[in-house]
This record gives sequence, structure tokens and C-alpha cells, in this order.
Amino acid sequence: MEKYYIGMDIGGTKCAVLAGTKDVQVLERIEIPTDHTMLPEDYIMERLVPLCCSLIEKYKERGTFQAVGISCGGPLDDRRGIIMSPPNLPGWDEIHIAKMLEEAVGLPVYLQNDANACAIAEWKFGAGIGSRNMIFMTFGTGMGAGLILDGRLYSGTNGMAGEAGHIRLAEQGPEGYGKAGSFEGFCSGGGIKNLCRLMAKEQFQGEGICILGKEYSPEEVTAKLVFHAAREGDTFSVEVVQECARYLGRGLAVLVDILNPEKIVLGSIFVRGEDLLRETMEACLRTEVLPASGSVCEVVPASLGEAIGDVAALSVAIVNGGRKDEQETKLY
Repeated sequence: MEKYYIGMDIGGTKCAVLAGTKDVQVLERIEIPTDHTMLPEDYIMERLVPLCCSLIEKYKERGTFQAVGISCGGPLDDRRGIIMSPPNLPGWDEIHIAKMLEEAVGLPVYLQNDANACAIAEWKFGAGIGSRNMIFMTFGTGMGAGLILDGRLYSGTNGMAGEAGHIRLAEQGPEGYGKAGSFEGFCSGGGIKNLCRLMAKEQFQGEGICILGKEYSPEEVTAKLVFHAAREGDTFSVEVVQECARYLGRGLAVLVDILNPEKIVLGSIFVRGEDLLRETMEACLRTEVLPASGSVCEVVPASLGEAIGDVAALSVAIVNGGRKDEQETKLY
């Protein structure tokens, strides 16, 4: 019989539970809103567990289920399977989700933060296939990284490895990850909004931000709007995008010099805006990085697209569940 896996993608607005095969083909996917009016333990037991059980029951005649993989925003303790107060999940404090699910569904359960889960997904099934040292960077709402080093996911002493967004790249600059001038401040959706605010104060001498001849409040500006306007030739938007690209190159140079990866996979904003970012990013990267390290590192866009959340959750289960059969150690 074929081996099947359960993936669970837990987010602040919605959660998805899916059944899939070892080559990440999704058999069925069920999505429900995240209910913040419920206690997290009740939400898990009354909403998520029944979905897992229904999928297992539905497909058990066709295959045997091996494991459950959970992808969730951090912070969390991946080794003990505990969710520890993520900003997008208020009230989810010290939630022993792996133990709860293992007891309820009778399968091994593995928990991983979303950046690391996406790193596994791109490494095994996407743009990082074949690499042994790879960095995946979310480059979306925030900037986080998943590190594949020497053929293994590296999560650090207490699961906090890869928080690249917290690196300070400038003494002054847009705030991200609670720090002015941080990598996330220059290179993320929220950071680009803050970068627009700072640059607009200098250029327009006020709070309003003029894009394509229309004035926007800082709250109205999004990375999507800025990149669209840059493609239309809006001078201010082009300057913002190029500033983002410069700091992207500088930030990547730090990671390349320290970790010496063969591949860096960039998600979300880079996937959609590579044409506007790459030239300046590469110029800054070449200027900053050690030539010997830079010459062996390729920067590429993520390839899994909108499916990455589903593939990430399944990958956490597949990689760990599959290695058990091979009598190998856990991936992380």
C-alpha cells in the first residue's frame, strides 16, 4: 500500500489540513478559519483533530498514514513539539500540540516553524533540489530564514537559528523585527512600507506618499503597490525598490560570508519582483561578499509558488516519517 502523510499549516487567519503522498501530491485539502474566540487546546481538539481523523479514515483503504507534519509561525520548540506565543496566534502560549495530536490520531507528529518548513520543501521538492548547503528566505510579510547545512536542517540550540531579519544592516533605517535598520526593515512587506514612509519624509516633506500622481497615507502603501508603480516608471517607487535591492545584497553577503551556501532561495516578494531587484542586488552582493564564497553561491527565486505552504507542512511529515523507515536519525 502507498504511504500517506498528513500536513497541517497553522496561521493567524486560517489553518489547512491536508493528506498527501510521499512525492507531495495532495489527495485532499481542507481549510478553516483560525478561531481566536476558542482556547487553542479546544480549537486543536475540536477543529483540527477531527479534520485529521476524517482524512485518515477516508483514505486508509488506499494507503497507510505514516506521520503528521505541522508548519506554524514561531517562536516554537520543535524538539518538544510546543508552540510558544507566536505574534499571529495570541493566547497560544506553551501549547503542546505534538503530544496532543499524537495521542489523538496515533501517529508521530513533527512540528517546525514556517520558515524552516518552507526551507525543507524547497530543498526536497523545489528550487533547492540537489543542494547540500542552502538558505531559504521568506522575504514576505517578514524576513526569516531556514538553513540547510551539510545536508541537514539547522535549527540551533533552542530553535532560533535563521532569524536573519533581526540583523542590523544600518544604524538608521526602517524598522522591522523591532529593530531600526534591520534586514527585515529593508527587505519585507512591512519593511518596504516603513521604508516608503522614511524616504517620503525626505522627498515630499510630509506624511503623504505620492505614487503615480496620487497621494497615499503610509497605511495605504503596500509592497505590491510600490513594485507595480516602479514597473510603470514612478520615480519614487523605483528609488524605494532599488534601496530595498541594495540592502538585500548586503544582507545576503553577510549570510554567504558566514555560511558559505551553494544556493540561496528567495520567496514571495523576490519571486514577483526579481526583474526589478536582481541587477542591483547582485551588484551589491558582489561588492560585499568574499569572492571565493560568492563565486559558488547561486541566488534563485523559490519555485513552489502558492503551493509552498501545503508542501512545507507535508514535507515536515515526509522527511521525518520517511527517515524512520530508513533507520536514520531525525532531520532536525
